This record gives sequence, C-alpha cells and structure tokens, in this order.
Amino acid sequence: MLAVGANGTAIMAALPTMQTELFLSSAGVEWAVNAYLVVSAACIVLGGQAADRFGARLASMVGLALFGVASCIIAAAGTQTELLAGRALQGLAAAFAVPSTLAAVDTSAAAERRGAAIGAWTGFLMFGFSIGPLLGGALTHVTGWRVIFWLNVLLMLAVIAGLASAGSATARADGTPSRRADWTGFVLLATFMVSLVFGLHALPHVGAAPLPVVGPFVLAAAAFVLMLIVESRAEAPLVDLSFFARRGFVMGVAIGSLSMFSIMSLLLYFNLYAQSREGLGLTALEAGASLLPLSAALLALALSASAVAARVGLRNAMVGGMALIAIASAIIAVAITEGGMILLAIGFLVMGAGLAVPYALAPRLALSALSPAQAGQGSGIVNACTFLGGSVGVAGGAIAFALGGFVAALAMIALVGIIGAVLSRGI
Repeated sequence: MLAVGANGTAIMAALPTMQTELFLSSAGVEWAVNAYLVVSAACIVLGGQAADRFGARLASMVGLALFGVASCIIAAAGTQTELLAGRALQGLAAAFAVPSTLAAVDTSAAAERRGAAIGAWTGFLMFGFSIGPLLGGALTHVTGWRVIFWLNVLLMLAVIAGLASAGSATARADGTPSRRADWTGFVLLATFMVSLVFGLHALPHVGAAPLPVVGPFVLAAAAFVLMLIVESRAEAPLVDLSFFARRGFVMGVAIGSLSMFSIMSLLLYFNLYAQSREGLGLTALEAGASLLPLSAALLALALSASAVAARVGLRNAMVGGMALIAIASAIIAVAITEGGMILLAIGFLVMGAGLAVPYALAPRLALSALSPAQAGQGSGIVNACTFLGGSVGVAGGAIAFALGGFVAALAMIALVGIIGAVLSRGI
C-alpha cells in the first residue's frame, strides 16, 4: 500500500521531466495520470470479487505481480504510447491489488486485531499518498524519474514473497461459492465509472467546451440506471445492492470517500501552489519536504486509530477527525497568507491527524457490516467509492483553484470536513 499510494502522487512531481524526455503532448501529460485512474475505477469492484472467488492472497499476489510488470514497462518507456500503456496496466493491477489486500487483511487478522490491521493498511496507503510528491521530486532530482518505477518492482517482489510465505494462497473465504462472473454488471459499472471520471475531469472546462462534460454525464446516468435494474435482478451480482441497505456500510463508504476527496485535492493543489512563482516559490523537493508533518501524523494516527476509537468511541473519533480537517484547513490558509512556515507545519500536522482517523476507521466500519465471504466484493466497492471521492476532489479543486487559488481549495476542503462531521454523528 505504501508503494501503490506513493505511485499515485509521485508521478505528479516527475511529469515535467517526463514530458521533456518522452515528448509528451499536453493530452499525454493529462492521460499519464488519468489512464491509471480510469482503468482502476472501471475494474476495482471486479478485482474485489476476484478475491472472494479465488482467495484474497492469490488475487493480491496476481495484482501485485501485474503492478510490478507495469512498473517495468513505464520505467523502460521510450515513447508516449509505452508510458500510457504501462499506466493503464498499472491501473488494472491496482484494481485487483488494492481490494484484495484489504480483504486479505480483513479475513486473516484475528478478531481482536482486525481493527489495528485495517488501520495499518489504510495508514500506509495514505502515508504513500503524502510522501509521493517528496519521493518523486527527490528521485527525479537526484537519479531520474525512472527510478520511481524500478523501486516499485523491488517492493512488489518483497510483498509477493511475504504473501507467499503467509499461508495458503488459494483458499476462499468460508461459505464463498464458485460462481460465474457478472459481465453485464461489469460492462455497465465500467461505463458508469469511466464516463463519470471523464465528465469530472472535463468539468473545469465546461464553459469553453460543454459537450465533453454533458455527454459523459448523460452516459454515466444511463449506465447507472441500467446497472441498478440489472444488478437487482442478477443471481450473483457484481455490485450487491443489498450492501447499501446496511447503515454501517453506507456510512463507512461515505466517510472514506470524503477523506479521499480531501487528501487528493490537498496534495495536488498544494504542490501546484507551493511550486508556483505566485505561491511559495518552492522546488519540488522543498514542497514535498514541507508535507512531512502531514505524512508523520497520517501514519501515526492511522496505526493508532483503533485505540482512539476504543477510548472515545467510534462515532466521536469520526466526528473529531472530520472536524480537525476543517480546523486544519483554516490554519493552513492563515499560514500561507501570513507566510508562517511553522504555522504551516502545525496545520499539516493537524490535517494529518484529522484525515488519518476517519480514513483508517471507514473501511473497518463498512466491512464490519458484511460477512467474511463478502469481504472482497465489499472492499472493492469501498475502494471504488473512495476513488470516486478522490476524482471529485481533483475536479472540484480545479474549479476552486481557478476561482480563488489555494485558499479557495482549502475552503472547499473545510466544507467537506464539516459535512463529514455532521454525517459521522449518525454512526
């Protein structure tokens, strides 16, 4: 999860160098990010179901091996086509690796350790997100951007070896029947997710080009309605709609999505602001280093989120975490307008604490509403929804950033924190 998380944001710091070296077009730069996101969105629930059908460890190992192969393709890429092919393959690999590893953690940990194990999974994922810009900037500056992806290969080999030695890789969860894949549901879900992502990423340009926004949203709406009809009648649906009748699952999905919305928009638009002449004027390495308090708080609080919940209660922990996001946004806004780097570090420390607790506890809350046999499918849906939260954060942040700069983006994140705090009171 550390490698997968860092991979998602490290490329942002390396893209200017990659554009020059590989002669990327402006569309190629955009798709170097979007190809990964779109393919992940389309396939992530199928990846979660694969964990239920074939065993979480086996599905994890296959996904991680594919992630390593894709990283090799990117590291050796000499053209834009090779880069985009590698990024799309990475997205497919992540779609299997992310929900499968979460399902493996959920089903393998002892009951009394499950919350801490899921906290570690989410903690290192978010830690990866936060150190990605620093890692990408440092490696690009010192050794070159290709080392980012060669490093992925080494990490994947280590993880596969660990999973292989952890026990049987093929055993399915007890009570999980072997069943046919729901390809109709997959096509409709993929159409919905891909169309929605296209629409979201085109949203900042709706004034100049409305058709690329309206068309995908109309297609997404049609696919969504058809998916609800088909999946409600399917014998073994890809998306089990009964999950959404369970309050704990819905609350976990909602809080996790809002947390991902916040961290993705924060990281992207802080890096853009910090490295601009109109902003802080920092280098990529300096901008990444300024996020270290965020990284430290994310990891520490995610690992201890279960203990926090046990001490103050799950609902209070969730409400407090989301409220801290709003408070931290205000602190960071004051710091960047007044030029106080110490205050900025404090703001990032508070933001890390606020993001870590709800994001670490959200999958635990969602999966606790399901049986072990449904862990893979459930984690796929959880991750699909959190991915959408991140995409909405990127699109919404682009609009806010264009209208009022990074301060406007922080105001948007603060509003999301307030909404999350109000929702969390319903747990």
